[in-house]
Amino acid sequence: MSTDSTAAGTAGRRWLLAIDTGTSRIVVAAGEVDGRLIEALDWPAGHRHGERLLPGLEELLAVTGLDRAGLAGIVVGTGPGAFTGLRVGLATAKTLAHASGIPIVGVGTGEALAHAAAGTGEAPPATLVLLLPAGPRDRVELRVGHEPRLLPGGMEPALGPGDAVVAVDLAGRAPEAAVARGELALAGLPAAIVRLGAARLAAGAAEDPAGLVPEYVSLPRGVRATGGEIEWSHGPR
Repeated sequence: MSTDSTAAGTAGRRWLLAIDTGTSRIVVAAGEVDGRLIEALDWPAGHRHGERLLPGLEELLAVTGLDRAGLAGIVVGTGPGAFTGLRVGLATAKTLAHASGIPIVGVGTGEALAHAAAGTGEAPPATLVLLLPAGPRDRVELRVGHEPRLLPGGMEPALGPGDAVVAVDLAGRAPEAAVARGELALAGLPAAIVRLGAARLAAGAAEDPAGLVPEYVSLPRGVRATGGEIEWSHGPR
């Protein structure tokens, strides 16, 4: 998906790299430093984040013609999401930032999805209720400006009169209208994460890579959340 047909042949151009591995898809995107999307590529993750992410970054460079020397900042999605995907995405982004000596910021995947859903004109952000999977039975509920909440299997979110549910990666586990909104949110995720990250970088909100932690919806058995990372897992997956 490209928003700039003149992307090729842009050696020396300053740009931002965005990486998100918090959903069922791997997203890599290039953006202008002012937050406009240049190009985004995405693939089904299929538990192959480690295999697909770096080749995806190389493909992004090839498609856009962008030069590594022009990389001005990195934006990485922090979840909520599953353990393997977030771990690979965060580790890759941190390594690139450290090796290149460039600033990095984290953006909540849920926050970016909410902004993407609101951008479709479906509903204002304050009325959106985002649902994400947390293992095969549970879901996570996210509202703009509120902490995420785990919904154990069978539990539904408490909805107000004007609330609109956006169900991401929940086909068959949420109403069809909510799943359709979730598909639109996924389509708009690259642009949203670039835009949010660019604003934070422009405001001087770059983060210490060591302090960037993912929000896990579940962890493999025997693994604990440490260093401020959030764990919502309750019971074996």
